Amino acid sequence: MNDFVYYTPTKVIFGRDKEDLVGDELKSRGAKKVLIHYGGGSVVRSGLLDRVKASLDASGISYVELGGVVPNPRLSLVYEGIELARREKVDHILAVGGGSVLDSSKAIGYGVPYDGDVWDFYDRKAQAKEILPVCDILTLAATGSEMSNSSVITKDEGGIKRGYSNDLGRPVFSILDPQLTTTLPPYQTKCGCTDIIMHTLERYFTSKGNMDLTDEIAKGLIKTVMKHARILLDDPENYDSRAEVMWAGSLSHNGLTGCGNGGFDFATHRLEHELSGMYDVAHGAGLAALWGSWARYVMDDCLWRFRKFATDVMDVPDQGNDHDIALKGIEKMEDFFRELGMPVSMSELGLNPSDEDIRTLAANCSKAVGGKIGAAKVLYEEDFVRIYHMAK
Repeated sequence: MNDFVYYTPTKVIFGRDKEDLVGDELKSRGAKKVLIHYGGGSVVRSGLLDRVKASLDASGISYVELGGVVPNPRLSLVYEGIELARREKVDHILAVGGGSVLDSSKAIGYGVPYDGDVWDFYDRKAQAKEILPVCDILTLAATGSEMSNSSVITKDEGGIKRGYSNDLGRPVFSILDPQLTTTLPPYQTKCGCTDIIMHTLERYFTSKGNMDLTDEIAKGLIKTVMKHARILLDDPENYDSRAEVMWAGSLSHNGLTGCGNGGFDFATHRLEHELSGMYDVAHGAGLAALWGSWARYVMDDCLWRFRKFATDVMDVPDQGNDHDIALKGIEKMEDFFRELGMPVSMSELGLNPSDEDIRTLAANCSKAVGGKIGAAKVLYEEDFVRIYHMAK
């Protein structure tokens, strides 16, 4: 195993109707005025936004609102939120929605006390020293942003999508009510389950050693999500399955499944960021479309881990040579993605990038990661080009 630091300061309030406690929770933190940040009409139509306001009113907390967050959240709205938060002198940001709303809220939180352009953080030009506290009521199990230190924002000009990680960005508290996810469109649920699995796989594949206990946690998490994703295909209102998936989403990206591992890979995520930045595709679907090609490309450099994944996680029989066993594990993971209705290639995603587009994607990815990335295998720009071509 490897040395590690595990830091998870987020208070989690989990269960039915716990969103009604948001006012009390903010009051206990001394909040006086809150920016409620959310996405589209579902939060309004469901009555959730009215319930949030009622809870704040009952606790004597003032608020202002900013809706309009879209998937692959835009920098332009972040700028609007920073200006609003400064003008109204808010002291907390309350994200009501999924990962995109949380990402946007974190960016606003970074930007409010910063004298420069908040994009500096995402463009690797500066590090945040403070943040306006962020909390959330989660409505979509997917990104794990409710406990993670990460935020991903898309710059409107050019569709440049960049991630920024800083422990200041971990929410101070997260309210998780699985009931709020039961009305999600099936496609969003499928994309969310895919993203949760991918957050775990990004930490699983490393060539520098792992910890047995962490491996068992990762295996249990992946198998649990696969089991309950299948249940939700037929029974989308199943509370217990919604709860299992929601908690898995939080644990998959709060650092737990990487403790003792020899580094995080996240090459597939970074490759996908460029894809969804350029084409505005759903993040989970983009990950499924790229993962198999990445896995085949790096497999021989991390063969023991892919073999272990195949036999321990995907239940591939321990028969034959290591390469064949590992390949069967990749294929079984792709079969599961297909079962969910996820694409396993860019063409299945509806994309046919030209050679020039792929060069642009690879160049942008190289810039975003500082030239190289990978724990299973260190990858550079030419590797990115080959993986994109494989994934067509």
